[in-house]
Amino acid sequence: MIPSLTYQHRAGRAVNTTPRHTHTDGLNRIFAAAVVNRQFCQMLLQDPRAALHQGYLGETFSLSKEEMDALISIRAESLSDFARQLNSVLS
Repeated sequence: MIPSLTYQHRAGRAVNTTPRHTHTDGLNRIFAAAVVNRQFCQMLLQDPRAALHQGYLGETFSLSKEEMDALISIRAESLSDFARQLNSVLS
């Protein structure tokens, strides 16, 4: 559970600053795995569906349908190109 943060606005109202779910949780884990493991990175570039299905060191990735669909549709030659394309699709 993500803690809710509040602060006092100038008008004296409390403003809820609970972070919204972003596309970063599962995606950050995928990119971290690709950065530290060349084999996972190559699999992600060559067959994203297989890489996501296999996971990394027994860890699977929690992704929304939109994220999953975007990831498996990308064909890239490098991790930086993969990230650029993914950002473009999800923006």
